[in-house]
Amino acid sequence: MATRPPIAPPLSSGVPTPGSFNPIMPSGDQVVVIYVLVAMAVIIFGFWNVPIVRNCINPLKLFTIGWHELCHIFAAILSGGRILKITIDPHIGGATIVEGGNPAFTLASGYIGSTLLGGLFVLAGWDTLVAKVMSFVLGIGLIMPLALVRDKLTIILTILYEALLVGFWFIDHGQALRWYCLFVGMMNVLFVVWDVADDRFFHKTNDSDATQFSILFPRIGPHIWAAFWILFEIGVLAAFVILGISAFKLTKEEMDAQAASFLPTRK
Repeated sequence: MATRPPIAPPLSSGVPTPGSFNPIMPSGDQVVVIYVLVAMAVIIFGFWNVPIVRNCINPLKLFTIGWHELCHIFAAILSGGRILKITIDPHIGGATIVEGGNPAFTLASGYIGSTLLGGLFVLAGWDTLVAKVMSFVLGIGLIMPLALVRDKLTIILTILYEALLVGFWFIDHGQALRWYCLFVGMMNVLFVVWDVADDRFFHKTNDSDATQFSILFPRIGPHIWAAFWILFEIGVLAAFVILGISAFKLTKEEMDAQAASFLPTRK
Protein backbone atom coordinates (compact mmCIF):
# COMPACT_ATOMS: atom_id res chain seq x y z
CA MET A 1 0.00 0.00 0.00
CA ALA A 2 1.33 3.44 -0.90
CA THR A 3 1.82 5.78 1.99
CA ARG A 4 2.22 9.55 2.09
CA PRO A 5 5.51 10.93 3.37
CA PRO A 6 5.32 12.62 6.79
CA ILE A 7 4.61 16.31 6.67
CA ALA A 8 6.79 18.52 8.87
CA PRO A 9 4.98 21.13 10.97
CA PRO A 10 5.21 24.68 9.59
CA LEU A 11 8.00 26.83 10.92
CA SER A 12 7.03 29.75 13.13
CA SER A 13 7.28 33.06 11.32
CA GLY A 14 7.53 35.04 14.54
CA VAL A 15 4.39 37.00 13.62
CA PRO A 16 1.55 36.62 16.17
CA THR A 17 -1.49 34.83 14.85
CA PRO A 18 -4.96 36.37 15.19
CA GLY A 19 -5.72 34.05 18.10
CA SER A 20 -2.52 34.81 20.00
CA PHE A 21 -2.72 36.89 23.18
CA ASN A 22 -0.01 38.75 25.05
CA PRO A 23 -1.32 39.87 28.46
CA ILE A 24 1.32 42.58 28.94
CA MET A 25 1.04 44.05 25.45
CA PRO A 26 -0.98 47.29 25.83
CA SER A 27 -3.95 47.90 23.59
CA GLY A 28 -4.40 51.17 21.73
CA ASP A 29 -6.38 52.74 24.59
CA GLN A 30 -3.86 51.50 27.14
CA VAL A 31 -0.99 53.10 25.24
CA VAL A 32 -2.80 56.42 25.64
CA VAL A 33 -2.93 55.86 29.41
CA ILE A 34 0.84 55.29 29.47
CA TYR A 35 1.48 58.53 27.56
CA VAL A 36 -0.85 60.45 29.89
CA LEU A 37 0.87 58.88 32.91
CA VAL A 38 4.27 60.19 31.77
CA ALA A 39 2.85 63.62 30.93
CA MET A 40 1.22 63.87 34.35
CA ALA A 41 4.52 63.12 36.09
CA VAL A 42 6.09 66.09 34.29
CA ILE A 43 3.09 68.34 35.00
CA ILE A 44 3.05 67.45 38.70
CA PHE A 45 6.77 68.16 38.99
CA GLY A 46 6.13 71.62 37.56
CA PHE A 47 3.09 72.33 39.73
CA TRP A 48 4.81 71.06 42.86
CA ASN A 49 7.93 73.20 42.42
CA VAL A 50 6.94 76.41 40.58
CA PRO A 51 6.23 79.25 43.05
CA ILE A 52 2.65 80.60 43.18
CA VAL A 53 1.48 77.94 40.72
CA ARG A 54 2.23 75.28 43.33
CA ASN A 55 -0.56 76.72 45.51
CA CYS A 56 -3.13 75.55 42.96
CA ILE A 57 -2.69 71.92 43.98
CA ASN A 58 -2.61 72.51 47.75
CA PRO A 59 -5.58 70.20 48.45
CA LEU A 60 -3.99 67.34 46.52
CA LYS A 61 -0.66 68.01 48.21
CA LEU A 62 -2.37 67.88 51.60
CA PHE A 63 -3.97 64.58 50.67
CA THR A 64 -0.59 63.19 49.58
CA ILE A 65 1.35 64.53 52.57
CA GLY A 66 -1.45 63.59 54.97
CA TRP A 67 -1.48 59.95 53.87
CA HIS A 68 2.32 59.84 54.03
CA GLU A 69 2.29 61.07 57.63
CA LEU A 70 -0.58 58.74 58.52
CA CYS A 71 1.60 55.81 57.45
CA HIS A 72 4.32 57.06 59.81
CA ILE A 73 1.74 57.27 62.60
CA PHE A 74 0.43 53.74 62.04
CA ALA A 75 3.95 52.31 61.96
CA ALA A 76 5.00 54.19 65.09
CA ILE A 77 1.99 52.95 67.06
CA LEU A 78 2.39 49.38 65.78
CA SER A 79 6.03 49.34 66.89
CA GLY A 80 5.21 50.67 70.36
CA GLY A 81 5.98 54.35 69.82
CA ARG A 82 4.11 57.43 71.02
CA ILE A 83 3.10 60.36 68.78
CA LEU A 84 4.28 63.71 70.15
CA LYS A 85 3.48 66.08 67.29
CA ILE A 86 2.03 66.01 63.77
CA THR A 87 2.51 68.66 61.08
CA ILE A 88 0.75 68.61 57.71
CA ASP A 89 1.36 71.68 55.59
CA PRO A 90 1.50 72.09 51.78
CA HIS A 91 4.36 74.61 52.04
CA ILE A 92 6.69 73.26 54.72
CA GLY A 93 5.82 69.59 54.22
CA GLY A 94 4.79 67.06 56.82
CA ALA A 95 6.42 65.84 60.00
CA THR A 96 5.57 63.26 62.64
CA ILE A 97 7.52 63.48 65.89
CA VAL A 98 7.66 60.08 67.57
CA GLU A 99 8.97 58.87 70.91
CA GLY A 100 10.06 55.23 71.08
CA GLY A 101 9.03 52.54 68.62
CA ASN A 102 11.17 51.24 65.78
CA PRO A 103 12.73 54.27 64.00
CA ALA A 104 13.66 52.45 60.76
CA PHE A 105 10.23 50.83 60.42
CA THR A 106 8.43 54.08 61.20
CA LEU A 107 10.53 56.07 58.73
CA ALA A 108 10.33 53.56 55.88
CA SER A 109 6.55 53.22 56.18
CA GLY A 110 6.01 56.72 54.82
CA TYR A 111 7.53 56.17 51.38
CA ILE A 112 6.22 52.59 51.20
CA GLY A 113 2.68 53.64 52.10
CA SER A 114 2.69 56.54 49.63
CA THR A 115 3.92 54.27 46.86
CA LEU A 116 1.33 51.54 47.44
CA LEU A 117 -1.62 53.93 47.69
CA GLY A 118 -0.37 55.71 44.58
CA GLY A 119 -0.21 52.36 42.79
CA LEU A 120 -3.88 51.70 43.60
CA PHE A 121 -4.84 55.09 42.18
CA VAL A 122 -2.74 54.37 39.09
CA LEU A 123 -4.75 51.16 38.61
CA ALA A 124 -7.86 53.34 38.59
CA GLY A 125 -6.50 54.99 35.46
CA TRP A 126 -7.00 51.71 33.59
CA ASP A 127 -10.58 50.97 34.64
CA THR A 128 -13.63 53.14 35.35
CA LEU A 129 -15.05 50.82 38.01
CA VAL A 130 -11.81 50.95 40.01
CA ALA A 131 -11.78 54.75 39.56
CA LYS A 132 -15.30 54.97 41.00
CA VAL A 133 -14.27 52.99 44.08
CA MET A 134 -11.05 54.98 44.59
CA SER A 135 -12.94 58.28 44.21
CA PHE A 136 -14.50 57.65 47.64
CA VAL A 137 -11.02 57.29 49.15
CA LEU A 138 -10.03 60.57 47.53
CA GLY A 139 -13.22 62.35 48.54
CA ILE A 140 -12.71 61.50 52.21
CA GLY A 141 -8.97 62.07 52.04
CA LEU A 142 -9.36 65.60 50.69
CA ILE A 143 -11.55 66.63 53.61
CA MET A 144 -9.62 65.10 56.51
CA PRO A 145 -6.50 67.36 56.40
CA LEU A 146 -8.73 70.45 56.72
CA ALA A 147 -8.90 69.72 60.45
CA LEU A 148 -5.31 71.04 60.60
CA VAL A 149 -5.62 73.80 57.96
CA ARG A 150 -6.82 77.39 58.42
CA ASP A 151 -5.70 78.82 55.08
CA LYS A 152 -8.78 80.22 53.28
CA LEU A 153 -7.40 79.64 49.78
CA THR A 154 -6.71 75.98 50.54
CA ILE A 155 -10.22 75.54 51.94
CA ILE A 156 -11.80 77.10 48.84
CA LEU A 157 -9.63 74.98 46.52
CA THR A 158 -10.57 71.85 48.48
CA ILE A 159 -14.26 72.58 47.91
CA LEU A 160 -13.46 73.06 44.19
CA TYR A 161 -11.58 69.76 43.97
CA GLU A 162 -14.44 67.96 45.73
CA ALA A 163 -16.91 69.51 43.30
CA LEU A 164 -14.78 68.33 40.36
CA LEU A 165 -14.70 64.84 41.84
CA VAL A 166 -18.50 64.73 42.03
CA GLY A 167 -18.91 66.31 38.59
CA PHE A 168 -16.58 63.79 36.94
CA TRP A 169 -18.98 61.00 37.94
CA PHE A 170 -21.41 62.40 35.36
CA ILE A 171 -18.96 62.91 32.48
CA ASP A 172 -18.93 60.09 29.94
CA HIS A 173 -20.21 57.46 32.38
CA GLY A 174 -17.50 58.33 34.92
CA GLN A 175 -14.60 58.00 32.47
CA ALA A 176 -13.23 61.37 33.62
CA LEU A 177 -12.64 59.89 37.08
CA ARG A 178 -9.91 57.71 35.58
CA TRP A 179 -7.75 60.71 34.73
CA TYR A 180 -8.41 62.40 38.07
CA CYS A 181 -7.36 59.24 39.94
CA LEU A 182 -4.36 58.74 37.66
CA PHE A 183 -3.15 62.26 38.48
CA VAL A 184 -3.51 61.61 42.22
CA GLY A 185 -1.83 58.25 41.79
CA MET A 186 1.24 59.74 40.16
CA MET A 187 1.41 62.39 42.88
CA ASN A 188 1.54 59.69 45.57
CA VAL A 189 3.57 56.98 43.86
CA LEU A 190 6.42 59.40 43.08
CA PHE A 191 6.26 61.22 46.41
CA VAL A 192 10.01 60.75 46.97
CA VAL A 193 10.73 62.96 43.96
CA TRP A 194 8.54 65.80 45.22
CA ASP A 195 9.78 65.38 48.81
CA VAL A 196 13.45 65.55 47.80
CA ALA A 197 12.80 68.45 45.39
CA ASP A 198 11.12 70.43 48.18
CA ASP A 199 14.09 69.76 50.43
CA ARG A 200 16.67 70.60 47.77
CA PHE A 201 15.16 73.60 45.97
CA PHE A 202 12.91 75.22 48.59
CA HIS A 203 14.78 74.24 51.77
CA LYS A 204 11.50 73.48 53.51
CA THR A 205 11.40 73.50 57.30
CA ASN A 206 10.69 69.78 57.57
CA ASP A 207 13.44 67.59 56.12
CA SER A 208 12.70 64.93 53.54
CA ASP A 209 12.63 61.33 54.70
CA ALA A 210 15.78 60.73 52.63
CA THR A 211 17.58 63.25 54.83
CA GLN A 212 16.12 61.62 57.93
CA PHE A 213 17.43 58.24 56.76
CA SER A 214 20.95 59.70 56.44
CA ILE A 215 20.66 60.97 60.03
CA LEU A 216 19.48 57.56 61.21
CA PHE A 217 22.20 55.77 59.21
CA PRO A 218 25.09 58.31 58.96
CA ARG A 219 27.31 56.16 56.75
CA ILE A 220 24.89 56.53 53.81
CA GLY A 221 24.34 60.02 52.39
CA PRO A 222 20.90 61.50 51.70
CA HIS A 223 21.45 61.44 47.92
CA ILE A 224 22.00 57.68 48.03
CA TRP A 225 18.85 57.19 50.11
CA ALA A 226 16.93 59.39 47.67
CA ALA A 227 18.18 57.35 44.70
CA PHE A 228 17.27 54.08 46.45
CA TRP A 229 13.71 55.16 47.21
CA ILE A 230 13.21 56.68 43.75
CA LEU A 231 14.25 53.38 42.16
CA PHE A 232 11.92 51.57 44.55
CA GLU A 233 8.99 53.78 43.53
CA ILE A 234 9.73 53.44 39.82
CA GLY A 235 9.86 49.66 40.21
CA VAL A 236 6.51 49.58 42.04
CA LEU A 237 4.99 51.94 39.47
CA ALA A 238 6.13 49.66 36.64
CA ALA A 239 4.59 46.68 38.45
CA PHE A 240 1.23 48.43 38.81
CA VAL A 241 1.31 49.53 35.16
CA ILE A 242 1.90 45.93 34.04
CA LEU A 243 -0.90 44.79 36.36
CA GLY A 244 -3.23 47.42 34.91
CA ILE A 245 -2.40 46.42 31.34
CA SER A 246 -2.91 42.71 31.97
CA ALA A 247 -5.96 42.92 34.26
CA PHE A 248 -8.08 45.55 32.48
CA LYS A 249 -8.15 44.73 28.78
CA LEU A 250 -11.62 46.17 28.16
CA THR A 251 -13.00 48.30 25.37
CA LYS A 252 -14.63 51.58 26.32
CA GLU A 253 -18.07 50.03 25.80
CA GLU A 254 -17.21 47.07 28.04
CA MET A 255 -15.78 49.42 30.64
CA ASP A 256 -18.94 51.55 30.62
CA ALA A 257 -21.12 48.46 31.01
CA GLN A 258 -18.99 47.19 33.90
CA ALA A 259 -18.95 50.57 35.66
CA ALA A 260 -22.73 50.85 35.26
CA SER A 261 -23.09 47.99 37.75
CA PHE A 262 -21.79 50.30 40.51
CA LEU A 263 -23.81 53.46 41.12
CA PRO A 264 -24.68 54.07 37.44
CA THR A 265 -24.85 57.62 36.07
CA ARG A 266 -26.18 59.00 32.84
CA LYS A 267 -23.87 60.29 30.16
